[in-house]
Amino acid sequence: MNKYNDIINLPHHVSKTRLPMTLYNRAAQFAPFAALTGYDDAIEEAGRITSKKIELDEELKIILNENIKIINDNIKEKPKAIITYFVPDNKKIGGSYKTINCNIKRIDDINKCIILTDNKKIPIDNLLNIVFE
Repeated sequence: MNKYNDIINLPHHVSKTRLPMTLYNRAAQFAPFAALTGYDDAIEEAGRITSKKIELDEELKIILNENIKIINDNIKEKPKAIITYFVPDNKKIGGSYKTINCNIKRIDDINKCIILTDNKKIPIDNLLNIVFE
């Protein structure tokens, strides 16, 4: 006689109070767990590309200074411009360049930044280009 002969032919138990588990949930309980939590995020972060900040030559610096002077001379009209500037990355060396259409509220000489009408501040040291509309 076999060890389980007394229970082998009994009917399968079905609960009267609980619904059967879905196949998806049943499979999930046997799925492997993430032993290295955060590993996928670290790989993704390492693969994210950042740019190096461009060092401006003297000619570009002169052009930018002239454009800032034009902005200062016409600040009452809140001049409209297209500004390209460098945004440093918070997590790794480098960053990215961003170009925006904006109206300029004022230039803060103390903190060396351009303040837009939406109160966003762009450091003058991060400017690459200013084009007036």
